[in-house]
Amino acid sequence: MNNALALAHSRLLAPAGLDSTDLERAFAALLGPGIDFGDFYFQHSRRESWSMEDGIVKDGAHSIEQGVGVRAIAGDKTGFAYSDALEPSALLASAQTARAIARDGRKPRPQALTAQGARILYPALDPVDALDNAAKVEALRRVDALLRALDPRVRQVMVSLTGGVDTVLVARSDGVLAGDVRPLVRMNIQVIVEQHGRRESGYAGFGGRYSYAELLADGKPEKFAREALRQALVNLDAIDAPAGTMPVVLGHGWPGVLLHEAVGHGLEGDFNRKGTSTYAGRIGQRVAAKGVTIVDDGTLDGRRGSLSIDDEGTPTSCTTLIEDGILVGYMQDTLNARLMGMAPTGNGRRESFAHLVMPRMTNTYMRAGSHDPEEMIRSVKKGLYAVNFGGGQVDITSGKYVFSATEAYLIEDGRITAPVKGATLIGNGPDTMQKVTMIGHDLALDDGVGICGKDGQSVPVGVGQPSLLISELTVGGTRAG
Repeated sequence: MNNALALAHSRLLAPAGLDSTDLERAFAALLGPGIDFGDFYFQHSRRESWSMEDGIVKDGAHSIEQGVGVRAIAGDKTGFAYSDALEPSALLASAQTARAIARDGRKPRPQALTAQGARILYPALDPVDALDNAAKVEALRRVDALLRALDPRVRQVMVSLTGGVDTVLVARSDGVLAGDVRPLVRMNIQVIVEQHGRRESGYAGFGGRYSYAELLADGKPEKFAREALRQALVNLDAIDAPAGTMPVVLGHGWPGVLLHEAVGHGLEGDFNRKGTSTYAGRIGQRVAAKGVTIVDDGTLDGRRGSLSIDDEGTPTSCTTLIEDGILVGYMQDTLNARLMGMAPTGNGRRESFAHLVMPRMTNTYMRAGSHDPEEMIRSVKKGLYAVNFGGGQVDITSGKYVFSATEAYLIEDGRITAPVKGATLIGNGPDTMQKVTMIGHDLALDDGVGICGKDGQSVPVGVGQPSLLISELTVGGTRAG
């Protein structure tokens, strides 16, 4: 039994008095006639958050949640029940409820549970207890004091620190027994500046699956505090964004959130099985320009979107979705993979034990090309350079999206000139990918702040890309281009 599985067993099953015999009884209750597959997802979550505004601690919260989600699958139907009580009677009751979808057929026999190994991508630690509360508050206070000392135009500083650990154990009717201990920490910094009666803000954040000690080491809070201030000061000088169709250069790293929304969601298995994605039925077809290769990789050490195993106990993988512009795969959980005759890719995810599994992204990014980002800028006579993005929306069926740029600049005669505000990018995911004409050699992933929403569930994710030149894109602005 590996360390993560041993910890999961000790935190989840042992305190509740559950053992292998109880799991066998629960499977017997779950696997009614015609049930193809069943599983139990045990979870213990511990989380905390601290927030400071203008040097004063405004909020400190701590929560503990635990429970079990029980699932029975028959064909394309899923029976699901959950309980926040970890005890034999609650487990049996949940199993009996979940099997209500049982159909005519043979009653399957569960296979003997066998511990599954998994690669170690992050330490099996609990960051909450590793640093005392006074030190956490002091870390926030140092950021606040630094920003106020850096520039007299700073009017407001908001800093937050969040951390926690999820301990999960998955037991499946096909014999898989797997566990994981998932730390996650993050710091967010927002600063508001004022000059001549005009107020603007800047934001930076960072985090990953490691300890507070690593989060706060090597001057990272100070580095990101300066970045938040830089963005705010840039926005003080921003002019209204132009509107029209023009070339757009996307910066590297966080701008990959556009890729995540406009392309990534459309490559999730459930949308393609149901035929509601613009990519449905297009395996083997060209869906992007030559040179465009997009992967979803849950195996990156310490990244926010990484998982040693997904929420079905399947080891995560690096799944190529688009290769040199050709659609080659989808992200799959076990249900959609089986119904589509494909293999699971380790992308079965759920917000908690009280939620159903869906195919979801982990760390989704475009691989690097060979172009120099400066070459992209020099090639544009009149266009937009988009460096940072805020919120966006996408229609999975059509692929249409709208994204707001929080930091962008005009490109004039091959040079980056004035910063602009109010720029939105409007397009269609597959169409935009066909218009990628240069791919930079400067691939970067985001700094560890991504949160993905789907069907009311939120999970941590990572995004990334190299700099990209898109030959033509609709820019929504507040003045004529």
